[in-house]
Amino acid sequence: MIPIAAPLLAETEADAAREVVLSGWLSQGPQVAAFEREFASQVGAPHACAVANCTTALQLALAALEIGSGDEVITVSHSFIATANAIRYQGATPVFVDIDPETYNLDCRQLAEAITERTRAVIAVHQMGMPCDMAALLAVANRHGITVIEDAACAIGSQIRIGEEWQPIGRPHGHIACFSFHPRKVMTTGEGGMLSTADPELDRKFRLLRQHGMSVPDSVRHGSPRVIFEEYLLVGYNYRMTDIQAAIGRKQLERLPQLIARRRRLASRYVELLGNTEGLRLPFEPEWARSNWQSYCVRLPDRIDQRAMMQSLLDQGIATRRGIMCSHREAPYAGLKPRHVLRQSELAQDHAILLPLYAQMSDEDQERVATAVRAELAR
Repeated sequence: MIPIAAPLLAETEADAAREVVLSGWLSQGPQVAAFEREFASQVGAPHACAVANCTTALQLALAALEIGSGDEVITVSHSFIATANAIRYQGATPVFVDIDPETYNLDCRQLAEAITERTRAVIAVHQMGMPCDMAALLAVANRHGITVIEDAACAIGSQIRIGEEWQPIGRPHGHIACFSFHPRKVMTTGEGGMLSTADPELDRKFRLLRQHGMSVPDSVRHGSPRVIFEEYLLVGYNYRMTDIQAAIGRKQLERLPQLIARRRRLASRYVELLGNTEGLRLPFEPEWARSNWQSYCVRLPDRIDQRAMMQSLLDQGIATRRGIMCSHREAPYAGLKPRHVLRQSELAQDHAILLPLYAQMSDEDQERVATAVRAELAR
């Protein structure tokens, strides 16, 4: 079986986790603090705050901005449902706009017309690692005084060009960027997430909210030579990352350049293997963007039955996934009538598939995938 994805973990990660287990400090502690510093340095952000996963990161971003009932947050339906759920957790209303069919990201041309007097923020998703057009999005958001949150769950290692400089996603270009370390992502801690920001006050709020609103972190309390009584300043959450996860993350962060380089090579090779396949639309990378190729999404000809093709490939030992889901088609959002036509989002879900791509994928396996795809389309 050729899987859709596979994390690259080795003895270095196992040894790092073992050291933490034997240290006796398993929860949020020195490894988390070191991971935050190293991650911030990697993406060029002044602050980074580790949390349990990217869903909690998105919710904390909204909570720190005091977004809640009566507020609207613009985003795409064409994203994993966690993007919309995080908005709902805060009691706010998601307002879905359609995607650009080339990049599968928010169509910035539709953003302005979605803004109302209740709009507090926009969540820009860097879908499948392909950067959103932040220059165009920020131009609209800044003009209307709207806060920008980047759902960078898939985008660690991706870059955008600002002027003549290539900058990593996570700097951040909006106000807050949120990352995932799920095993399907380019680097993993098993589960886990991170928020990056340039705003020290937002970072302070993240750290307060992630640990029950506790005034003094337990790491400070346990290390103090004097007795400290903490206070609980607000209703917070238990959204902490463990030191075991952080130790693994630090080793994964060291691997990141190697992982990105390998994925970019595989993406280029898919172009060589599938580029001349009639009717098959390959991913589009704008000249101002560098994807980390977290996923490789191809658009099938309309005449092809998506499910039937995926099943045929699975029967041949090749795992695929359907195009990215649309939240407005799922039960929790069925009663939320979209204000905007979401045709491109629906077409992408119904006619795209994700092909296997992971750092340790062999040339032979990639050729096998491409041969099977071409044969299915011809048949």
